[in-house]
Amino acid sequence: MGGLAACTGSPDAPTSPSAKPTTSTGSGSRTQMARAEAPTKVATPKAANTPPSQLFAPDNVFKLDVTKAPLDKDSAAMIKNLQGQITPHWGGIAGFNTDQYNASYYAVDNTTPKQDVAFYDCQNKGAAPPGILDGPAMFKQVPIPANAVPANGTDKSMSIYNRDTDQLWEFWVMERTKGAKPGWRACWGGRIDDVSTAPGYYDHPFGVAASGLAHVGYMVTIDEARKRQIDHAMGLVLISTGDPSRIWYPANRSDGNSTDPTAIPEGARVRLDPSVDVEKLQISPVAKAIARAAQKYGFIVVDTAGAVSVIAESGQRDKAATGTDPWPQVLGGQPNYKTLEGFPWDKVQVVQREYGKPAS
Repeated sequence: MGGLAACTGSPDAPTSPSAKPTTSTGSGSRTQMARAEAPTKVATPKAANTPPSQLFAPDNVFKLDVTKAPLDKDSAAMIKNLQGQITPHWGGIAGFNTDQYNASYYAVDNTTPKQDVAFYDCQNKGAAPPGILDGPAMFKQVPIPANAVPANGTDKSMSIYNRDTDQLWEFWVMERTKGAKPGWRACWGGRIDDVSTAPGYYDHPFGVAASGLAHVGYMVTIDEARKRQIDHAMGLVLISTGDPSRIWYPANRSDGNSTDPTAIPEGARVRLDPSVDVEKLQISPVAKAIARAAQKYGFIVVDTAGAVSVIAESGQRDKAATGTDPWPQVLGGQPNYKTLEGFPWDKVQVVQREYGKPAS
């Protein structure tokens, strides 16, 4: 079974099996435009092993402690809706996307050769939207490792962080091109400059997740799962999410598909009740690590998909380098679709809307 579902993406970059065309042509912010015209800023180099969720500002959206956060007034109804999306599907177990419908991650430096990524019009936009090849030119001069591989699945996502320039690129439907001059093309994505001061999301309408949140901030990494220690909010994808009129911070866009008022919106934070004794739960060791993180940092609803799933880092980078996907060993030989078996979804809670949003 592997990863249980492709994300359905955003109005700008749907990632469903039936991608829908869009006429959106959003452009970069003034800040991005100014940066594109100025020399590349050289930041203080970060260690090669810096956890992806720590690339952003210290108070980034993935590090918010929700242990004592008030609950949304409609929390109980929304959790009932969530349970209705889990129980009838996949044996009543939420997925843990380790082998597809996630993203491969690369940390590079200025020794990695840069190349332009071609715009692949997989959504029939007719042309590259502003900001992709012009203005901030997010698809240009990208440091892509020679042996890079995108994640499995139709999303084919890839994340690249240059620690020397403090820039992050994320691409959706990232593919190698053939011909006289092989290279890369992608259908959508984005770039964040000055990552170390960024909150953890892209300027609208860029980025891979439909919510606009940076994938590397919310994925459960291989190293975190191996150490059984996750110190950030995790990405949760749902089958049914609140329609785009109900976007919650920290999301800045949505591919929500439901007008049901109990459908949880993208950007919502979902916390495991802090009173639950995680160590007494009859769940896998990795599920316990996820549960502990869910009590302190929670999940953030980041996308719409074909199954309720928690997002992990792709093992394709390691497999390309060593010939072995690390996830089976990390999961102790247990199939990834069994990882969250027994997780107490009946004990999760929706945190109050906009909790943690900076005052305007």
